[in-house]
Amino acid sequence: VGGWGAGGWLTLGVFLTALTETHKAGYCSFYGECGRNPEINVSLLWSPVPCLSNTPARLLKNATLNKLKEVCPQLYTGETTTYACCSYNQMVALQLSLAVSQAVLTRCPACSENFANIYCQNICSPNQSLFTNVTRFFNRTTILGTRQVGVLEYQCFYNQSFADQSYNSCKGVRIPATGGYAIAAMCGKYGATLCTSQRWLDFQGDSSNGLAPLDIDFQLVPTNGVIGEGIVPLNGKTWRCGEAVSADGEPCSCLDCAESCPQISTPTPQPPPFKVGSLDGVLFVCCLLFCLLTMLFGAFLVWRCIFRSKQASGKGQQRQRDQMRRSERLSQATHRVLGEMFQRWGTMVASHPVLVILISAVVVIGLSCGMVFIQLTTDPVELWSSPDSQARQEKDFYDQNFGPFFRTNQVILTAKSRPSYTYDSLLLGRKNFSGILSLAVLLDLLELQTWLQEIEIWSEEDGRNVTLKDICYAPLNPENASATDCCVNSLAQYFQNNRTRLEMTASQTQGGQTGMVDWKDHFLYCVNSPLSFKDITNLQLSCMADYGAPIFPFLAVGGYTGEDYSEAQALILTFSLNNYPRSDPRYAWVLLWEQRFLQVVGEFQRTHAHTYTIAYMAERSLEDEINRTMAEDIPIFAISYLVIFLYIALALGEYSSCRRILVDSKVTLGLGGILVVLGAVFSSMGFYSYVGLPSSLIIIEVVPFLVLAVGADNIFIFVLEYQRSVQKPGERREQHIGRVLGTVAPSMLLCSFSEATCFFLGSLTRMPAVRTFALNAALAVLFDFLLQMSMFVALVSLDARRQEAARLDLCCCHRLSKAGCPSRSEGLLRPFMRRIYTPVLLNHAVRALVVSAGGRGKGRGPRCQDREGAGRDSYMVQYFQYLNQYFMVGLPTYFVTTGGYNFSTGPGMNGVCSSAGCNNNSLTQKIQYATRFPNLSYLAIPASSWVDDFIDWLHPLSRCCRISSSDSQFCPSTNSRNLSEVIRPSVEQFNRFLPWFLHDMPNLNCPKGGLGAYDTAVKLGSDGEIQGEHWEGWESQRSSPGQGAVVLPPISPASRFMAYHTPLTNSQEYTAALRAARTLATNITDSMRRVPGTDPNFRVFPYTVTYVFYEQYLTIVNEGLFNLALCLVPTFVVCCMLLGMDLRSGLINLLTIVMILVDTVGAMTLWDISYNAVSLINLVTAVGISVEFVSHLTRAFAVSTQPTRLERAKEATINMGSAVFAGVAMTNLPGIVVLAFAKAQLIQIFFFRLNLLITLLGLVHGLVFLPVLLSYFGSTAPGGGRAEGSVCAALAGTSPEAPIGRSSLFLANGSCGGR
Repeated sequence: VGGWGAGGWLTLGVFLTALTETHKAGYCSFYGECGRNPEINVSLLWSPVPCLSNTPARLLKNATLNKLKEVCPQLYTGETTTYACCSYNQMVALQLSLAVSQAVLTRCPACSENFANIYCQNICSPNQSLFTNVTRFFNRTTILGTRQVGVLEYQCFYNQSFADQSYNSCKGVRIPATGGYAIAAMCGKYGATLCTSQRWLDFQGDSSNGLAPLDIDFQLVPTNGVIGEGIVPLNGKTWRCGEAVSADGEPCSCLDCAESCPQISTPTPQPPPFKVGSLDGVLFVCCLLFCLLTMLFGAFLVWRCIFRSKQASGKGQQRQRDQMRRSERLSQATHRVLGEMFQRWGTMVASHPVLVILISAVVVIGLSCGMVFIQLTTDPVELWSSPDSQARQEKDFYDQNFGPFFRTNQVILTAKSRPSYTYDSLLLGRKNFSGILSLAVLLDLLELQTWLQEIEIWSEEDGRNVTLKDICYAPLNPENASATDCCVNSLAQYFQNNRTRLEMTASQTQGGQTGMVDWKDHFLYCVNSPLSFKDITNLQLSCMADYGAPIFPFLAVGGYTGEDYSEAQALILTFSLNNYPRSDPRYAWVLLWEQRFLQVVGEFQRTHAHTYTIAYMAERSLEDEINRTMAEDIPIFAISYLVIFLYIALALGEYSSCRRILVDSKVTLGLGGILVVLGAVFSSMGFYSYVGLPSSLIIIEVVPFLVLAVGADNIFIFVLEYQRSVQKPGERREQHIGRVLGTVAPSMLLCSFSEATCFFLGSLTRMPAVRTFALNAALAVLFDFLLQMSMFVALVSLDARRQEAARLDLCCCHRLSKAGCPSRSEGLLRPFMRRIYTPVLLNHAVRALVVSAGGRGKGRGPRCQDREGAGRDSYMVQYFQYLNQYFMVGLPTYFVTTGGYNFSTGPGMNGVCSSAGCNNNSLTQKIQYATRFPNLSYLAIPASSWVDDFIDWLHPLSRCCRISSSDSQFCPSTNSRNLSEVIRPSVEQFNRFLPWFLHDMPNLNCPKGGLGAYDTAVKLGSDGEIQGEHWEGWESQRSSPGQGAVVLPPISPASRFMAYHTPLTNSQEYTAALRAARTLATNITDSMRRVPGTDPNFRVFPYTVTYVFYEQYLTIVNEGLFNLALCLVPTFVVCCMLLGMDLRSGLINLLTIVMILVDTVGAMTLWDISYNAVSLINLVTAVGISVEFVSHLTRAFAVSTQPTRLERAKEATINMGSAVFAGVAMTNLPGIVVLAFAKAQLIQIFFFRLNLLITLLGLVHGLVFLPVLLSYFGSTAPGGGRAEGSVCAALAGTSPEAPIGRSSLFLANGSCGGR
């Protein structure tokens, strides 16, 4: 075959006889250059082929000899005895060709030397003919008319051992920028996993790879194999990766050579779950504890019976009674003082109701006006992470030095009912392909990607269109990005987003078999060798993305097993955008673009709903969905509160007859009570707005609910006691109200003051949302109590006046023609409590059963989760499911170094890097050790290292451009050319050339350029100088009088090193990953502080975007215990103090509240409610609501005058229990049930489920367990006595002054009072 080539006329052919006739020492098979290979149309490098020349080797002299010593020093034998089969030009071409591979191999001297030796032997060995045999040629006539025979292909015979040893020395060499193996890019279609020495060499000799100038048929011969015809397989010297190439050299590092790794003991795994046999250990212990407590309780009952039977000593009884009287004096005095104080206060307020209401309204309005200045915090970081927390400080440090983490917009696409199929690839044989990997699907994906890339959205504020290039993350052109510079990752990028390339086909012959190759062959090649600039198919396509970076398989496909990428179940499309500060105008551009992104993907989803299942998200999605569902659930909240309002307004009324129903109703009073609650909430929020404390949606939603529960209970207790109480002869209405207030206000004070104190103490937590909630709740509860003691008492006085005058409720201008008191009748609830509930509950057998069953609640370790913000109908729900199911790699995590470490010195670099000569305990080496135990470290890919690549970039074999624009001189980073020498730049070279490296664009000639991978990994100033800071520890060491001056270390950079987590799917894994990363960082810090010149305060810390949220889970159990303990202590102290130092009642009160909390946590696990900051807020709220369920009943028992504990428990349950049920349980339950219809999972889980649990468990413990506990262990002596006007005596009707009450909605109410 003939034709014109670039250098003249040429013909191709194959000799029927041997082209290399002579195979003996000192003879060549080819020599010199014969121009380009005429069979290669696309070549990434200019590399001429040799000319056929089966002649003796040439003696080298002068420049040729010097070049050989520079390129192939292993072939040098002396100044007058060095022969070779290559010319000077061949050695120059060889040097350029080796530079491409040596750029990634020089970090391992043994590999670099072995690899160079292979090519030096092939091209220049004086015994070349012994192991090579030319098989194909072409004739060429130069322009000058000279006829030449060029080599197209030759056989190369290697000893199997020689090839294996060379390959083994290189197979572990890493590429620091990606964390992958260099061999993956040097083994073509097989990648790192399937690569062998034969496949490695075959790729080097495949001219279709774009790098090899001709074809080489490598024949690996066993050690005892015989070829014949004088051919002797090459069996040269090789170096293991774990040995030094020269006496003063270093072996390859552990990162590149497993042989060099020190013995590392396997980390201690997490202990297995505690089990006793096959039973859960915690359950077993709880069962044992329950049995023990049951036995102790049984023994107590037996002891009590025996003790009572032996009580015969009157002296002992008298002494006991004397002791009880002495212990009761303080209690009596406390009740008397509080009762008299509140009675006088109530009489005064009731006497001047209008004035009190006006003053209260002015104060409330004045404080509520502060809400004009309210600052709503919506940023999750500000809500859940304390500014003083470790993760928050680390995030601020990272953002300040490297900028916020880029924004992610992602689509995960799966196909419906598309069958898998088998493809017979010319490259890799038969491969299974999933249905998602079909040309039609890929074209649809490319269509969607193109629509998204072409988005233009108008910005009204800036008067311009916003496009992707305005806001995208463009790693290789950050300053002036074009549309093709944007970081968009998808499978279509293997074809540079070009439809024509995706649809290309070509005929190809491979291994004697001819067939067609198409996109599937290119895909198989690229997923195994994503760093390739050209595949080995006749398609001749690059695997690199259009923006210049490789697309790793896990960024393009998902849902595969191992490395069977062709069986992937999902396609992944990701757009990365710059994350601007909220104050930057471009932040609004990003939001506009993301909004349009969601619209386009949504339209695509609807159009292809019958074909594909699409999960998608934008960076703004979660916040948008939370706001959307919250807005949609506002009517649900409104209905919930409306139900509560209606209940309170109707339940307070007296309905004894149809004629008086409009007079005896308490709608106006109920609404007034509700306004009091809302006024307290608004006053609290307004006050904190005045002082600049930000608020949040949690406060707006939860605090009114809490204060309503507390306030409604107090309203019911006060109003019902007033209705039950009989006005004494000669007692004015105002005095009657004051007397009733003196009776019930101490109980209201007990609960309100306990709750306010516990919330104020709860604000000591470090979690901002919990602290802000606690402060608002505490002040709101306090304001609610004060307004109830003033405004609500005044409202009761006005309402009593209206009722006495027989004026209609809601329309007081009209009145009945005949005034009078309604007839009395008992309601439904109190008779039920007296006749049925209390006798059954406080039966001897039932009491024993209740106490025995009270300890069976069991709380397991809380489950944590973080994806409960979106609604059940949100597209984010499916996205999170797909993310866990299909994404095959975890988040990137950065190991960040603070200032105080000198990278520019040799020891400084060796303490960080991972190439030859680096410390075995360096930063990157330790991270690499951790990746060997991914189940414990949660790290999957070793850290990228700018220090390693900077060292390689400066290497003399590197072809990276280092020419000064001012003097056009090559930068003299080093003078040595010895591959075995460990190269380290000087301090001056380090500081001078680092900025060049960080802004050098990587390409085939210089793959170590730092732009894109590292340009933001080191903090540099605008003038190119390294930025850093003197750590505080150095400031404290400044010279002082009498001491010499302390020399500060050089300013050192803040830098980062990126690794990858394993896929993390739940909060437990995210938390464990954070804990493991911090442990590793602490270990690294300790090692790096030992490097001379390092600041003692220098440290390394891990950072990724999720750490700031999951840090709470590291301490949330301790935080929760601390907060709840702070809340529980004041409830005990206040209860004891206001009950006259009644320790026993205080302890019973505390025990019951603790049991409510414990059972709530246990029920949370059973009902799939995660334990996090939101649930902690609700648990703090639970303390307040539990006080309402428990403390009123405890005080009613303490002040009862009945002779025995059992009778006092009955009296307290009948009277105060009914009020608690109506005021707390029935106020909360209707509103909570309505929340079950909310869409937001946040409301569903943390407001409906959790609050329902708290209310039901509080009700059960307050009205079931507490009365029984008091009947057994309550204080033995009566409380305040009748002289103090016992509320329970009056409520129970044991006093002559206590008539049977009147009916409310379902409670017993009293008379209308005197007139």
